[in-house]
Amino acid sequence: MLKGKIRQVAANGDANLGDAHRDNPRVNAKIDDWIKNNEKHWAYIQALPRDRMERMLALHEVQKIERSEKLDAGLLRKINESPETRKAYDALVQHLPEGQREEAMVSIARQNMRTTARLTRPQQAKPEGVGVGV
Repeated sequence: MLKGKIRQVAANGDANLGDAHRDNPRVNAKIDDWIKNNEKHWAYIQALPRDRMERMLALHEVQKIERSEKLDAGLLRKINESPETRKAYDALVQHLPEGQREEAMVSIARQNMRTTARLTRPQQAKPEGVGVGV
């Protein structure tokens, strides 16, 4: 089952957003650097027919959604492996409607995973600089 913005756009019919796209200078700089470093691949992309390029972009979005769903399934499996963990997550989402509980558990587990990864990551040393008023 594909979730996400692809389904929402398809359902809403908002595929032609027109002027709703904005430029981000940092993203444009990254793209320009990539183009300079990958001229042959860029030429290949430019030579693609529009239909093929659209399908490649759609495939990329589908793969992104599949990765997210696979991660969610893994997190839910990990929650269900331990009865104590499952009980703790059930207590956290007990106030939610039955249909939203699993999604909320996965969301909490994902946030917990990010926080744990951030806290266990070795701290990078701050560069020595000139102090003011030391």
